[in-house]
Amino acid sequence: MSWQDYVDNQLLASQCVNKACIAGHDGNIWAQSNGFEVTKEELAKLISGFDQQDLLTSNGVTLAGQRYIYLSGTDRVVRAKLGRSGVHCMKTTQAVIVSIYEDPVQPQQAASVVEKLGDYLITCGY
Repeated sequence: MSWQDYVDNQLLASQCVNKACIAGHDGNIWAQSNGFEVTKEELAKLISGFDQQDLLTSNGVTLAGQRYIYLSGTDRVVRAKLGRSGVHCMKTTQAVIVSIYEDPVQPQQAASVVEKLGDYLITCGY
């Protein structure tokens, strides 16, 4: 399965995620949904925030030019929100999965889809 297949068939097809991308820890994008214009620089800041959450607390999470309010996170998961949209990201061994969801999808629905794929990628060494 290609990286694009993971985005299209695992994340977007769930209908719990509206936009998504998978990138390496260096911020290079491996696959992304149409119209999700996230930049390498935005991803690099997000990835550094997994280890230094105070960066996200003060600056928020910016994806595709949109700044989201950081809600919570761990060294594996980052959550953010803005109005009716939310962000759920998961860091795996070699990658980061970034997802945007919108109402009426609940945060836990998006989290379940993203983390299920993330756990699978971890078992595959990614």
